[in-house]
Amino acid sequence: MKIDSIEVIPVSVPYKHDEISSVVNRSGITEVIVKMTTDEGHVGWGEAPRTASAAVIIEAINAMIPMFINQDPWQNHLLENHIYKSANWQWSQMTANLAYGALDMALWDIYGKDVNKPLYELLGGSLRSEVDYFYYLQWDTMENFTKQCEDGLEKGYKVFYLKIGVDEVLEEKLIKKLRQIIGPDKKIRLDVNMAWTLPQAKRLIDNWDLKYQIDFVEAPVNIQPVGLMKNLNMSLNTSLCVNEGLWQESEFYNILNTNCGDYVCYSHYFVGTIRKFLNLANYANFMGWQVCKHTHGELGLTAAVGQHLMLTIPNACEGNQQTAQNMADDILQEEIPITEKNTWGLITKPGLGVEIDNEKLTFFHRKFLENGEYKLYGNRFPV
Repeated sequence: MKIDSIEVIPVSVPYKHDEISSVVNRSGITEVIVKMTTDEGHVGWGEAPRTASAAVIIEAINAMIPMFINQDPWQNHLLENHIYKSANWQWSQMTANLAYGALDMALWDIYGKDVNKPLYELLGGSLRSEVDYFYYLQWDTMENFTKQCEDGLEKGYKVFYLKIGVDEVLEEKLIKKLRQIIGPDKKIRLDVNMAWTLPQAKRLIDNWDLKYQIDFVEAPVNIQPVGLMKNLNMSLNTSLCVNEGLWQESEFYNILNTNCGDYVCYSHYFVGTIRKFLNLANYANFMGWQVCKHTHGELGLTAAVGQHLMLTIPNACEGNQQTAQNMADDILQEEIPITEKNTWGLITKPGLGVEIDNEKLTFFHRKFLENGEYKLYGNRFPV
């Protein structure tokens, strides 16, 4: 079997509700979809997120494609070596990982379809029958925020997630309202996106945990130097989660060895491959860390990969990240389970286990061509 062709299809899909935080202000997401076809007719699908620019990821994938054509897709290590060593993408590792992550996804989708097995079975089988996901709260008026909290509670969510780091007075009002509505047993997680100073983080986390029982705080201060997070972690009883600063394997090992938190939040595209994700998850488990699946904004393809991975690893936590509940639509034929509830069970179809809706793919690709990408900063810097 050989890789016959690879298509790159960027899409722009709107949110139901704007996503706002200390670093994000956007009304939808732009993802770069990859369609990999073999000479035996197998089609593997991949999805790459973008950070600052979709054009950069598109160009990176296009530059990698010639090293895949006419190659055996089962030669996973060799293909990775072609990209990172022979083509020198190790010198642009963050961009390379995001781009290569889509190609690696497509390869694993082909593997599953070739042997008629779902991805998690190829990765060693499942350690759990379902994975739990958080309810992603959006900034809004207090009335609408209250409705969100009640909606999550009615749907059975156990973990509620709120981005903060903009206005601590308003944010405390939201956190207080959230705790009042969901009661004492549900978990509250806060994501600061590194917006606080060290003294501010110490003051607010201590105060809010005492009053509102915070499960963990994600990225409260800058991750570089890592000593800031270690300083904070040693001074608090509240658990901390590391997200930013995990774009290379070396960074992972440094952070995991520093004992600067209890949770590490990342996706396979942080390190470029599914295999590396599993290696790091197992090392994190050895070092006593829990893994929370990250989302940078994703469609159903990436969500499915994350589901397979969290079924497999030993240290998967509750309340993994998702944006399915906030997507106005997707490019799949069926809604994934976490669009309306907090759990997702075993995937039975081969490969990624989800099917592309070609009409939707074409429609949202046309939206990208007509309107461009959804910028992370929205209209904060109008042309």
